Formats: sequence, C-alpha cells, structure tokens
Amino acid sequence: MIVELMQMPAEEHDEVWLKNALQQAIMLELATLPPYLCGLWSIEDQDQGSDVFAAIQEVVFDEMSHLGLVCNMLTTIGGVPRIADASVVPKYPGPLPGGVRPELTVSLAGLTRETVDMFSQIERPDAPVVDPEKVHTSIGDFYSEILEVFRSHQGLITGVRQVIRDMSSHGKGNDVVALTSFDDVEAAVEIIKEQGEGTAVSPENPFPGKPGELAHFYCFREIFHGRKLIQVSEDPRRFDFQGDEIPMPRTLPMGTVPGGGWAQGRVPVSAEVKELLETFNRSYSSLLHFLEGAWQADQPNEAAKLLNKSVGQMFQLQGTAQQLMRIPLPDGSGKNYGPEFRYIETGG
Repeated sequence: MIVELMQMPAEEHDEVWLKNALQQAIMLELATLPPYLCGLWSIEDQDQGSDVFAAIQEVVFDEMSHLGLVCNMLTTIGGVPRIADASVVPKYPGPLPGGVRPELTVSLAGLTRETVDMFSQIERPDAPVVDPEKVHTSIGDFYSEILEVFRSHQGLITGVRQVIRDMSSHGKGNDVVALTSFDDVEAAVEIIKEQGEGTAVSPENPFPGKPGELAHFYCFREIFHGRKLIQVSEDPRRFDFQGDEIPMPRTLPMGTVPGGGWAQGRVPVSAEVKELLETFNRSYSSLLHFLEGAWQADQPNEAAKLLNKSVGQMFQLQGTAQQLMRIPLPDGSGKNYGPEFRYIETGG
C-alpha cells in the first residue's frame, strides 16, 4: 500500500521499498486509463474537433507515457513490472491502488460532469491554484518520495531493460525514454508530477513542447466548470474559470459498470452483449500481456515490438467499446452498456 510505504521510517526506504513503491506506481498509472478511456470513447463528435475530446485524448497519451516511464524506473533498478496479473489489475468501481485518495471511488461510465469531477479528483494536487480542498496523500506526494529514495540510492540505477518509444507527435514530455542516471529519473518524475498537477504557482504544464497546455487537474476542472481557466489578477496572481465557454459534447450515455461487471451486477446480458464484453476483455487482457512482455524482453527490438502491439491493441478496443455504448440497458434508465476492463487469465 502506498500510504503504508510512505509511513515507513526514512531509514527503511531502501531498494526493497523502492521496488515495492514503483510497482504500486505502475498499478496507479494503469488504474487511470480505463475511466479516462470510457469518458473519451463515449464522445460522439470525435471527428468534429471537439475541444473536450482533444483535451482528454492528450491526457490519455500523457498517462500512457507515465506508465512507460515508471516501468523503466523499476527495471533500471533490476525490478520486473507486474501488469498482466489478476492480483494487480485495478477493479471497478473501487479505490485507487495503494490507498491514494482513499475517500475516492473510481468507476467506469460515460462522460458527464460527475465523471469529469471524478477525473479531476484523481489528479488533484495538494495545493491547487483554484478549487482548494484538503486531500490525503496525493499522487504528487508519492512521486516526490520516490524521487528522494532514488536520490539517496543512485547506485541502484543500472539502465537495464529500458523500453523506448517516440511519442513526440503528442508534444515534448511524452516520450518514453531510457533512464540511465539520476538526472534521467528526476526529469521523468517531474514530467509525471507537473503534467498531472501543474506547479505550485501555475496551472500550466511547464514543458516547452506544450505551450499553454494545462496540467491534467486543471484541464478536467475546465470541463467540469464549462469555462476556460484564465488569470484574473496579476498581484496577487489569481486564476478562475471565467474564460470562454466549454460546451459538453454529445455523448453515448454509458451507464456505470457495477462491481464484477454487468452480469455479476445482476444486469441482464444478451448473447450479443456477452460476446462483445468477452471480446473486449480478452483484447484488454492481451494488451496487458504485451505491456508486461515489453519490459521482460531481452532485446530492445522485441520490447519495442511488444509495446507497439499494446498501443495498437488499445486503439482497437475503441470500436468494441462504442458498440457496447450504443446498446441500451434493459432497465429503462436511458443508459447504455459499456466496457468492463476486466482481466481474464486466458488473455495472453
């Protein structure tokens, strides 16, 4: 558990602590993708330049690169990421892995103001420049502690089994790069923290390849408030949601997936829906196997091939997900089915 790891005495923050913490971080990064993807895929006007679609899609690409960077952090100190494992794959609805934000329940549903609020709570920093609220352990807190342990144990960094992926088409700060020194690790941690939370004085992602782009928390708060976040005063520097209107796009009304999936949640499932759910879950499980295999491969070319397969598999999942999102639930609620993101052992 992340909270328990952070409560351990500093003298116990050693190699074993760091490997356990990074495995928890992998689970945490993985846990954000299914809810964000459900929101993204539920948007109907994806081909019409929806600002909301573009914003959430960029967050998804960022989270994918964060996952890759954390896996490289673990392998550079000799660890092996566990991803395709029923004991670590996140289940929905449920808490974030590791006890981060324990008051928050993360669920799978279509894009609404309620789900966008949930997204922003996942990314909430300790001291946001807008919408202040006291939180428990934040993701940023956790990464700060990981960096401090790397700082104290720089000799653990070996540069082994580093997977590289060029994602420059999505802006600077999105590449999955090799981590062969403490400086590399420090840069990766700062990317993860600042893309998610911003800085203490600005809501913007500070990387030069993404001028004007907001950190994830503020991006989601803009969508929630329906207004652009703008600076409203210089001294003191203050921001507020008083900019241009951001209309919510038309969406497919995906309902909230019950615990264990639709059938286990006692929702009737037709043969068509059952087949689509099984297809999606098998493909999702294969994606996780590809990801795990990439950081176990002996050759860089094989690792890159498996990583590319996982990314391609994710895009293929969208079609099946949207088929489900167009099938009404039988309860007359006006809501539709959606993907479950359940791991199955036969997915490899």
